[in-house]
Amino acid sequence: MPVALVALPILLGLLTLFIRGEAKRRLRRFFLVVGAVFHFGGVISLHLRSTENLLQGFIQIDALGLLFLTIISLLFFLVAIYSLGYFQHEREKYTEEGVSHLYVPCMLFFLAAMTLATLASQVGVLWIAIEGTTIASAPLIYYHRHHQALEAAWKYLLMCSVGIAIALLGIFFVIASGKGSVTDLSFSTFIANAASLDHRWLRIGFILILVGFGTKMGLAPLHNWLPDAHSEAPSQVSALLSGALLNCAFLGILRFYQVLMAAGLSDFAQKLLVCFGLISLFVAAVFITGQRDYKRMLAYSSVEHMGIMALGVGWGVQFGTLLHVINHSLTKGLLFLTAGQILIAYRTKNAFEVRGLLKTVPESGWLFLIGGLAIAGSPPFSPFISEFLILRGGLNQGYWLSSFFYLLFLGIIFVSMSRIVLRMVQGERQQLSFRHESSSRLIFFPPILLALLVLVFGLYLPAPMISFLQAAAHLIGGGL
Repeated sequence: MPVALVALPILLGLLTLFIRGEAKRRLRRFFLVVGAVFHFGGVISLHLRSTENLLQGFIQIDALGLLFLTIISLLFFLVAIYSLGYFQHEREKYTEEGVSHLYVPCMLFFLAAMTLATLASQVGVLWIAIEGTTIASAPLIYYHRHHQALEAAWKYLLMCSVGIAIALLGIFFVIASGKGSVTDLSFSTFIANAASLDHRWLRIGFILILVGFGTKMGLAPLHNWLPDAHSEAPSQVSALLSGALLNCAFLGILRFYQVLMAAGLSDFAQKLLVCFGLISLFVAAVFITGQRDYKRMLAYSSVEHMGIMALGVGWGVQFGTLLHVINHSLTKGLLFLTAGQILIAYRTKNAFEVRGLLKTVPESGWLFLIGGLAIAGSPPFSPFISEFLILRGGLNQGYWLSSFFYLLFLGIIFVSMSRIVLRMVQGERQQLSFRHESSSRLIFFPPILLALLVLVFGLYLPAPMISFLQAAAHLIGGGL
């Protein structure tokens, strides 16, 4: 099954490459949904199996990878459904003639690459998979084919490629730290031989990996591609970039963090992560304040939450961090999919030109309000729980100064985001200059489900979910 989770999206992607033309758009979308349904079903079945190694140890299923894979698969499944309705509204404006039919193939290749990144048990496979996500997703950012989209795609491609190259250099240093004693390049072997690794090479390697994968993850000050890409891509692609792709890069960092933990260099790695986390929170607070583009606001919110995750690992709060990975992905998926609805209704990304959402488009207004409050850390939504757990862990570990800045930046972001969101949803009903009454129900079902999950996980965490998160947290350091 794990091999099929990578192979089937690739095969369907190759198949849809040859289904060209605007007239066959629905057929391509059909294969996209088929791939998403099969993938999600396959991932669910993996939860019923024990840990296994496949392809001579190149692929391994563990709790940590399975957690990230489940998030990716669920989000992709919902995005595939949303795409059916979303493109009905863009069909007159953007046809899929010529190379534009690449949307579905690239989405499927993107899914395959992200899946491989979560299952990779060797450093080389992980690097190839993360590089594959860049190649597969860059054309998706250029879907609208205007010059801003082209600039965003090129910036994304160049910056992430440079980042990946730096990460590769870091991987060479990590391999060199083994002095020839580590031969199969699997993470389990590095961890088993951690005591014999050369700490100087390992430190340099981790710095380069953190910079390289941190670029892809959107950690400041390496985040410059992220606001443009999230803003210019179709909203469902933005949801995947924020809720799934950034997680893959974070997982890459966590895999090498495991090696440093085993080698007794946890203090060194944690200080670096705390530093990047606080810088990301600071940058997000600065750029969210007064932001006029609501999609860019959500993009900078992603920078903020990547910073929270880095900070959580740096403080040793593994359980809270992994819970926050889930909460951020669900909430950001909700917000970007709802932002797509707002864009369809108002035809603008300018937050100052969107008024009266609750009265003009009530479904979108309520979803955006719920998502906005949740991502800002308001109770009773799930991000509040994980942010609180991370803060409590930081205080318990004695990180008083960084906890103060954590609260300060979160407070600034809360006020800034709340002002923007509340200004958009409040006000009188607007007279839209084009017809909106034909909105497909398919663009409402996915964000409604995500909103319910964000609310439910804020009130109650099922015991099996807690056990699963504890098992994943144990792999990267253990403890709540």
